[in-house]
Parts: sequence; C-alpha cells; structure tokens
Amino acid sequence: MSRRTRAALILACAMLLVPLTGCSSGHDDNKASPATRSSEPSEPSEPSAKATPTPSTTQPAVQQPPELDAGESLAGRQKATTGNATLAFSKGKKGDALIVAVRCRGAGKIKVAVRSVHISFPLECQAGEVSTTYNQVAVKGVERDGVVSVEASSAVHWSMTIGRGTPAAEESPTSTAESL
Repeated sequence: MSRRTRAALILACAMLLVPLTGCSSGHDDNKASPATRSSEPSEPSEPSAKATPTPSTTQPAVQQPPELDAGESLAGRQKATTGNATLAFSKGKKGDALIVAVRCRGAGKIKVAVRSVHISFPLECQAGEVSTTYNQVAVKGVERDGVVSVEASSAVHWSMTIGRGTPAAEESPTSTAESL
C-alpha cells in the first residue's frame, strides 16, 4: 500500500472521529481530503494537514527543497531558510489539491500556514536530524494563488516545495478499518 493511500486511510478514520468527540484539537473547519507523508511525526493543527510518519532510509540535505511525486506540478519553492518567511504559490487547476512539503533540521517548532484557506500545521524539528513532511490539502479555494507563511526560530533550517496534484483517493471507513 502506498504512503499516500495509507495516509488517506488514516485521515478518513480521523475525520470520522472528529465530529464524534465534539472536541477541537486545533483542526480546520474546512472539509478536506489531505494525505501526508512524513519522515518525522508531527501534530497537525488542521484535519487537512494530518501527518503520518513513514520511515526514512536516507536523510536528504535540508538545503534542497523536497521533491514532488510524478504527476504533481510545481507551484513554488524555497531553498534553505532560517527564521520566518512567506512563499507565494501560483494558481492551479480546479479540483487539484495543494501540496505543501517542508524539510527541516534544528531543534524547535515551526508553524506553516496557508492563510487563504485557513489551514495551518506545526512541525517539530530535531537537532541533527532532517525530517520531511508532505501535506496535501484539498479544500475549496486551494486552486487560487496565495501565500504560505512559515514561523520558525533562527535555530531551525527549513526548505519548502509547494505543488499541485490530484487529491489522494479516500476509501470508505469500512475498508480503512479492515486494512489496518
């Protein structure tokens, strides 16, 4: 099972539980169908930015922004940066998801926000370790151009790739429970 399919399955389960709990754990009110790949677990503040850990066999350099999968198109890219920054991204096709891929190293948290669609997620970065997190957001409005804002301490080095692609397929909750 691919990482995106697994992430979509986990997200489908999580999205079913959110309305049942009646609690807000910092999740977005938009209905999203995101998928996330991550070499480092992170706690998202939005359901559309649900992160799932996956093992990393090699650590890429933080200087190089994450790569997109085949079939995904580039909308913006930021090479290694420290501290706060904003990155503009270009308009996409209707129906495409927005992909926000962040690579970081250094002790501290960073907060990534796509303000136009009210989506944000925190990432925990570790000293001496490079982690990469892919978040796929498929909510109304992501096809427009916009800006991704990053809040990070000067101790954290990060790079980012913003892309567009076909939203990850979601499976029914019954299939999800049986697959896990």
